[in-house]
Amino acid sequence: MPASGDPTAFPPAEKALREPDGLLAAGGDLQPQRLLSAYVRGIFPWYDEGQPILWWSPDPRAVLWPEDLHISRRLARTLRKMDLRFSADSAFDAVIEGCAAPRAKSRGTWITRDMVDAYRRLHEMGWAHAFEGWLGDDLAAGLYGVAIGRVFFAESMFTRVDDASKAVLINAVDYLRARSFELIDCQVRSEHLYTLGATTLPRGEFLKQLKRLCARPDEPGNWRLDHERFFASDCTARP
Repeated sequence: MPASGDPTAFPPAEKALREPDGLLAAGGDLQPQRLLSAYVRGIFPWYDEGQPILWWSPDPRAVLWPEDLHISRRLARTLRKMDLRFSADSAFDAVIEGCAAPRAKSRGTWITRDMVDAYRRLHEMGWAHAFEGWLGDDLAAGLYGVAIGRVFFAESMFTRVDDASKAVLINAVDYLRARSFELIDCQVRSEHLYTLGATTLPRGEFLKQLKRLCARPDEPGNWRLDHERFFASDCTARP
């Protein structure tokens, strides 16, 4: 089904295909108004270079409740030795470029140049944010996503150091919880996320949560000055 010319209109997420899981619409653009409208409806773009823009709403939906974050003893020991420094919104461009770079054992990337430009615009508007992990002056890992109301829609992460992306995610969850965020959208299931406490929600329940949480006020803006600290000193295992 093609996306509407109206930048705020999408087919109902419940009409997404079962196979491929969650495919809802094709076409449209990546203008900020359309992207924000998609997120609050439980829809996100995901497509390869050369394809039309594809819009998805998989069922079930992978999520992480911040209070359910799990850190194993092994991971806690590993992270305490890493001496990573963390920041928010201090290197958004570098993070999204890191996420867009081809991965090992992968022929390409789904984060096209148009996607990079679109999320840069959202960042400039205060909707998209990045979390960074540093070893000295080198960016070791990062993740980015979109914040609306009390929901953080995680988009992608990358790492250049083993386990550094897990450390960045854990740090991001702590930061989001401190800002009263109640739900992190992880989009699709992965064992990597499950080890940190992620779970799944039926699409209908996920959409109910979005309706409740996205309506809660949270002014867009840059998070750069809010948060920068060393993580190793307070990384402890959590059940």
